[in-house]
Amino acid sequence: MGRRVPVEVHVLRLDMGMGLLGRVMDALKKGREFPKPDYVISAGSATHLAMLWLARNYGARRVVLMKPFWPMAWFDWCIAPEHDFKTPPHRKNLILSKGALNRVDPVSGSREGKYLLIGGPSKIHGFDEAGLISQIRELVKTGSWKVADSRRTPQDFLKNLQREVDGLEVFPHQATKAGWLAECLASAEEVWVTEDSVSMVYEALTGGAKVGILSMRRLKPEARVIRGLEKLKAAGYLIGKNQNPELPRLAEADRCAGVILGF
Repeated sequence: MGRRVPVEVHVLRLDMGMGLLGRVMDALKKGREFPKPDYVISAGSATHLAMLWLARNYGARRVVLMKPFWPMAWFDWCIAPEHDFKTPPHRKNLILSKGALNRVDPVSGSREGKYLLIGGPSKIHGFDEAGLISQIRELVKTGSWKVADSRRTPQDFLKNLQREVDGLEVFPHQATKAGWLAECLASAEEVWVTEDSVSMVYEALTGGAKVGILSMRRLKPEARVIRGLEKLKAAGYLIGKNQNPELPRLAEADRCAGVILGF
């Protein structure tokens, strides 16, 4: 929104240790410290009722950044990933996004840098270290590659990967500053992401890179995030036989902001 119109942003953090009513009272108390808002925007189901009450108190528009627990009719806008719905309802106040919104803001000009982004085991994916290293070995035969892990990556994976594959530049997540990855993705040429790290897939696509998927063992093939990845593949966003290089980059935060602002 701030890239389209001048905005003044105030962040109100609720005490998640409080109960439902406590969070509402906390929001009303802290809200007195801020100017009267035009919009109250929230994410996280624990914030919804407090947001609704605060917006009603100030006559502000209500925007929720997820599929809400409460009825959609209670909000002015609901921005939710399309993979959250098997069959999305037809509602004027529902904005379906491809993946979760993110902060990546691509730079103009030439692109450079090849990256491997490694996640880890989850409720939806297993972690086959040998199979993953084999995929990476085939992928990095040409060019210079940088590898970044995440909090879910098994502790010794980067060490084992360097022992098996030569020439990789490694960036453990503990050693990178906040915002480092977003800066890299804003100008990257090519990015491969383990498919468990769905948010990084959408961030890389938003940055404008060519994006590929490193396959992982699927424990829940019907999970909503996997449905989202399959839709991206079918639409041609990802490196592979269906890739469509003519597709515009994803710019979902900009698009959704435009809808809310009426542009």
